Amino acid sequence: MFGVTAAAILAAMALTLVRALAGPTVFDRILAVNAFGALTVVLIAVYGFLSGRPDFLDIALVYVLINFIAIIAVTKYVKFSHLGQPEDEYRQGDI
Repeated sequence: MFGVTAAAILAAMALTLVRALAGPTVFDRILAVNAFGALTVVLIAVYGFLSGRPDFLDIALVYVLINFIAIIAVTKYVKFSHLGQPEDEYRQGDI
């Protein structure tokens, strides 16, 4: 049972990696990386549930928190990375 579930989750992870590499904007890429992190958490949680090891669920929760904080930090960096430049020059070089 885990093999089928893991294969489906890994296929979804592969599709999100394709979106992360091919995304037309940086925000599409950030969203794809966030989805990849969420699918990683699901994979860890499913493995922990099916193997009867509840400590994997704790690891999945920690990974969720790290993923959430990292995505917020990257998004803020992308949005406010123009701090030393005037707004007009930044907009011309933007995506």
